[in-house]
Amino acid sequence: MALNNPAFSRDAAFSSRGGIAVANQVSNQQLNDMYNQESAPASGDVMTVEDTIAKTVGAFALLLVGAAIGWIADMPLLWMGAGLVGFVLALVNIFKKQPSGALVLAYSAVEGVFVGGISRFYENAYSGVVTQAVIATIVVVGVTLALFASGKIRASKKATKVFLIAMVGYMVFALVNMVMMLTGATDDAFGLRSAEIPILGIPFGAVLGVLVVIMAAYSLVLDFDFIQKGAANGAPRAFGWKGTFGIMITVVWLYLELLRFFAILRD
Repeated sequence: MALNNPAFSRDAAFSSRGGIAVANQVSNQQLNDMYNQESAPASGDVMTVEDTIAKTVGAFALLLVGAAIGWIADMPLLWMGAGLVGFVLALVNIFKKQPSGALVLAYSAVEGVFVGGISRFYENAYSGVVTQAVIATIVVVGVTLALFASGKIRASKKATKVFLIAMVGYMVFALVNMVMMLTGATDDAFGLRSAEIPILGIPFGAVLGVLVVIMAAYSLVLDFDFIQKGAANGAPRAFGWKGTFGIMITVVWLYLELLRFFAILRD
């Protein structure tokens, strides 16, 4: 993830030196052409926080529609396939230099089917867990946004480095846990997450879940911070879709982690 959300790390527009980096990519002839053009209002052609919010609302609306389909259909093959397609679309959006609103919206719809289907799967096993996860996700996102908007929480280099180390460690753990579950090294429902901590007497996944939620919340702070930087650097309006995509990834990740967290507690 570099030091931030992969949706932003590949674009100079979201860097604190974004204006300089973008300017260096413009040839002398392009600069001359821009100078010779008649001046025109640029307010509608640049990325703004408000426009990014509007795009994000639309993307989440599509995600909810997809989630409803996945929930009602209740077909494992459908939501598993949607999860695979969503992963591919996520990679395309991450590595695509020029943002595409159509691809971001497609990702939102397909990911919605996956989220709805896996939510139904968890709900069938642990009744009420989806409601808990939804409420918790809304609370975490709302509190994080309020703290960021008030200036009481900001991204810092030191905190971001700690976040990177924690993310790498968590990714390694998740990979090892998945391999152990697939090979039968552990037969617990959630693998190593189900193991009880002797002193505390609670599942390891419960403690890990709290730490992961904190990481996801900080990832949201990075998302908001980079969107502000993109708007301040005068990034093209299309880059608002990058901001939308970044928030979508983080919120979906947060929800899925909370869903598993409450299921582990119930289990």
